[in-house]
Amino acid sequence: MKILAVDTTTGCGSVAVIEDSRVRAEIGVDSFGTHSTRLPAAIEALLGALQWTVRDMDGFAVTPGPGSFTGIRIGLSTIQAFAFASGKPIAAVSSLRAMAWKLRDDGVSLVCPLHDAKRGEVYAALYSFDKGRMTTIVPEGAYPPVQFQALLPKGRKILFFGGGFRVIEPLLLKGGRDRALVSSRTPFIAAEVGLLGAEMIAAGKGIAPDVLEPLYLRRSQAEEVR
Repeated sequence: MKILAVDTTTGCGSVAVIEDSRVRAEIGVDSFGTHSTRLPAAIEALLGALQWTVRDMDGFAVTPGPGSFTGIRIGLSTIQAFAFASGKPIAAVSSLRAMAWKLRDDGVSLVCPLHDAKRGEVYAALYSFDKGRMTTIVPEGAYPPVQFQALLPKGRKILFFGGGFRVIEPLLLKGGRDRALVSSRTPFIAAEVGLLGAEMIAAGKGIAPDVLEPLYLRRSQAEEVR
């Protein structure tokens, strides 16, 4: 099974191709440039290097959020277009779950992916790993840092990952950061999106493009103003 996976939820966009649970290629770019110009070029370069086309894909995987509202829309519209044209299914994989999955072999049972949600909040969740199985401990949400910190278990080592860490770091410093670890992994998660998405599609959990919706976790600033 070949899966084309895309993540555009932050400025660190990435594209990957998965074949039979193996990452065949991944392109990641950390830039303030727009995904609308970078994404098509990255997909073309990646598939060209493998001498494949979009028609060779058995399905697609994409992060519907949480993250940048503009980035999410670009990623979803691109994958929806491919799925409409090919009739192949889509796996919608949360960016937070993909970030956590990237840390599955890092030797810490509790992992905490975070995005900076702006306006003093973080998009965050807490997951645990036990024998390769990932379990949600704190559900995904848009949290004020104080509220999220209060949900974290006391006295346990937690591996934090993502740009949202700098938002919550001052609180951790106040309480002593001896049990807060910070991952040095690269921010690119398209490979993890593809691996998780391939499992979903293989299990019959792929969806049609007209069913795909963004995962915002809160209203946009424009919606709140209205």
